[in-house]
This record gives sequence, C-alpha cells and structure tokens, in this order.
Amino acid sequence: MTGNKSPQAPNRRPIKFRSSPFAQSAASWLAHKRVTPNQISLASIGFAGLAAVCLVLAPYTTGFSAVFLMLLAAIFIQSRLLCNLLDGMVAIEFAQETPSGSLFNDAPDRLSDSLILIAAGYATTDIAGVTFWGWAAALSSVMTAYARTLCASAGAPMRFQGPMSKSHRMALITLACLLTACETLLAVGHYSFFVALLITTIGSLITTWRRLRDGYMFLQNKH
Repeated sequence: MTGNKSPQAPNRRPIKFRSSPFAQSAASWLAHKRVTPNQISLASIGFAGLAAVCLVLAPYTTGFSAVFLMLLAAIFIQSRLLCNLLDGMVAIEFAQETPSGSLFNDAPDRLSDSLILIAAGYATTDIAGVTFWGWAAALSSVMTAYARTLCASAGAPMRFQGPMSKSHRMALITLACLLTACETLLAVGHYSFFVALLITTIGSLITTWRRLRDGYMFLQNKH
C-alpha cells in the first residue's frame, strides 16, 4: 500500500509506476491544488464503493447494460488503486505527511478491499457459493495486512510480498470484470468471479503465512 508513510524505503511498497511521468504529474497537480493525502485516501473508499455498486447490480441487468457495469467496475477498481498510489506520493514527495497519516494509510485500504471483494461475490448468480468466496477473500485479504503490520510492530521489517498482495488482488478482480463482460457478450456461463475469488482466498492465506513466517524468522534471529 502506498499511503501516507514515512519516507523510509523498507516501509513503502515498491511500485515502478510511481516514477512514471503520469503519476508524477498527477501527484504534483494534486499537491498544488492543496488536496491532502488523507483526502485522497478517503477518495479511494469512494471509488471502491462505486465499484461495489456496479458489481452488485450487474446480475440484475442483461446485455450491454451488464457489460457496461462490469467495465465501470474495472475502471473504479483501478481508480481506487491510483488513489492508493497518489496519496503516498503527495505525502512523501511533496512533504505533506500528517500525524494521522498512518491511520488513513491502512484503514481505508481494509474497507476498500472488503467492499470490492464481498461485492464480487454477489456479481454472478450462475454458481452457488460464490458469495461465500467473496466474504472469504475479504477476510483473508485483511489477514495479509494484519500479518504485515503485526510483524512490523514487533520489530520485523515491513514486508509486502505476495503471491496475493493488494495490487495482485485488485488486478485479478479487474481481470474478472473484463472476462465477465466477455462472458456476457458471448452468452456463456459466468465463472470468472468464482475462479478469481477462489485464487484470491488461497493466495491471501499463503501470503499471510509467508509474512508471519518471515517475521518470525527475523525476530528469532535478531538476538
């Protein structure tokens, strides 16, 4: 996650797109417009909520309306990630960190992840049990962040490894949106969200275990 972090490299998720001209220009524009990092973090919840609405409504529409909602959901999910990138850039590159930045860094991400993943479980009615996997994916995604922050609070380095970190989860759900749009156009069964949520849940559990294991090994070997 890229929220209002301290500038130390180990505590910041490595993202190549951060150095792109677009990201730099967008962060500069926001900073000069006096948009605060905390406001950007809150905006990410708004985009996640819009994505969730599109996902929940999609099964109750047909044809191009359903396709349009899936495409909108994909755009809103990526907009949420863009907010997650820009809040940290504005905070650090433009020296607008705040004492409450750490709270706005993590809390909105947990809510945004849950909104999108739970809604993805309601995005299709073709397969029984998809709703369960939406909730399971949301819970396991929270566990990945909990493992990271727990180990860091105990003195271990901040670790952002996958296989199902936040960017991986959102990329997979975005892909599921696009594939579901294609499934709708082709009038075939909707299986993409089931597969995506299953992979997200299993991958997040593996990620949680890896972060706890690495934190444990570091702390055990520290003394």
